[in-house]
Amino acid sequence: MRLFIPATLAMLETLLDGGEMPVRSATAFAATPALVESYAQGDTEEIEHVAFLEAARASLRLLGGEIDAGAAHDAHPYRRVVVSVDVPDADAEPRPDLDTAVVRLTRGTVTMAEVAAVHVDLAGAAGPVEAAVEAVDRADLGDEDAELTVGDALDLDLAWYDAAELPFLLNLL
Repeated sequence: MRLFIPATLAMLETLLDGGEMPVRSATAFAATPALVESYAQGDTEEIEHVAFLEAARASLRLLGGEIDAGAAHDAHPYRRVVVSVDVPDADAEPRPDLDTAVVRLTRGTVTMAEVAAVHVDLAGAAGPVEAAVEAVDRADLGDEDAELTVGDALDLDLAWYDAAELPFLLNLL
């Protein structure tokens, strides 16, 4: 099953250094049966994109937590990260009670060998992402202006990197 894991640059450094990355709250996103059922049409790629965007939104919350804790990436605190991994179906449990795209990983980490791709914001996204980090909680509570701010960040595409490029990516940032 292809999972989209919300992450941060600090988490990518952990993955590169140790060969595995913790998955916060064991939460990931995927084209679950409930998500597929909620769309009248659309192919797998389109539905996976919906799950991917949910992971990108969740990355905003992770960034906010790292910033509040003083653990954000020193040079690039405002870059969303989504890690695409392939795991056996048995390792991911759909959680439609939380949301249609949510899955719980039955273990706490993913390994470098499971990484299919890494997606990271480009430098130009820092301003909109910073604003979205500040607004995401208000957006979740129904603030329409905050939702527009979050939407501006989510409209920005994350750059795609093959897993083999991870060491170079982190060195070149």
